[in-house]
Amino acid sequence: MTVPAPLHLMITVNAAWNLVNFRRGLIAALLADGHRVTVLAPPDEATATLSAMGCRVVPLRMDRKGLSPLRDAGLMLRFWRHMGRERPNAVLSYTIKNNIFGALAARLRGIPFVPNVTGLGTAFLSGRALQRLVETLYRTAFAGVPVVFFQNGDDQALFLDRNLLRSEQARLLPGSGIDTGRFAPAPLPGTAPEAPVFLMIARVLRDKGVEEYVQAARRIRADWPGARFRLLGPLGAENRTAIPRETVEAWQAEGAIDYLGAVPDVRPVIAAADCIVLPSYREGMPRTLLEAAAMARPVIATDVPGCRDALVDGETGFLCAVRDGDSLARACARFIALTPQERAAMGTAGRTRIERDFDERHVIAAYREVLARIAGR
Repeated sequence: MTVPAPLHLMITVNAAWNLVNFRRGLIAALLADGHRVTVLAPPDEATATLSAMGCRVVPLRMDRKGLSPLRDAGLMLRFWRHMGRERPNAVLSYTIKNNIFGALAARLRGIPFVPNVTGLGTAFLSGRALQRLVETLYRTAFAGVPVVFFQNGDDQALFLDRNLLRSEQARLLPGSGIDTGRFAPAPLPGTAPEAPVFLMIARVLRDKGVEEYVQAARRIRADWPGARFRLLGPLGAENRTAIPRETVEAWQAEGAIDYLGAVPDVRPVIAAADCIVLPSYREGMPRTLLEAAAMARPVIATDVPGCRDALVDGETGFLCAVRDGDSLARACARFIALTPQERAAMGTAGRTRIERDFDERHVIAAYREVLARIAGR
């Protein structure tokens, strides 16, 4: 793949930590290719990391939850102003509001815009009226973009079926890609087969299936009291389905789960677990499951778009029904019934699949190809 001529790239997302946690490898590759990278995002604890990498970080003021026509019109105006001041050659975008309102502003500025649909969010889970509104916004915003990246085939098919974009615009990626060197295989922790450690890594939201995880933990621990159910992820997210801290503290006091808070590096926590669980209602491509599989951990996830793409049922993990704590408990019981050798074989199969299909070099190559086309204009 020919590296495109250096460009000034703007990357926008609804939280700077999203780029550090999920797209660090891509940004490092773009910088190594000689591109100048400006990040437009609300500042947070990850801003310093992006600056240290060589990015210029411009703060973006935005309301990440809710759909207020007045606030969102103001957001589009801010995108338009930032793009006018920074004058990038192209904009790469992630997350819903940045994709929609950033695309509209970029069209007014005549700047090529490359969105990545990392998931559909609560808008597609909240009822038909809101979904119709968001579809109209997508259809308008994506009309003139050169390519739209998707992280799973279900989301891509939905956009095409609803005529939200043209077929020649759609491009499927293997999630955000995994650094298979950083997420290297780790031996299983050696817990007793009847006392495994289950781990869920996610923002503490209802839409992530946290309540079903707690329900499954209660059922499993009634029969296998040595089993542990750990929950890792931030509280207080700006999301309508966020679970209050008091509820999580009550679950922990009850003994159903062990809440670990948030950590800067998930690898030691994954290494200390036997199985990674994500009972989400819908995902783009769940990074946590891919990272777990890269570290040779079996995974359990719901049979929904995104999650089902991250595993092979019965080979690298188990699927369960969505919004169903009993189904999740049965999947956990299936894992407990495996021998240590069977668990290790399942983890090895997951690692092999990640190396073959989900290495971040595939994602980097796809972006380089699009940027070469833009530079060739």
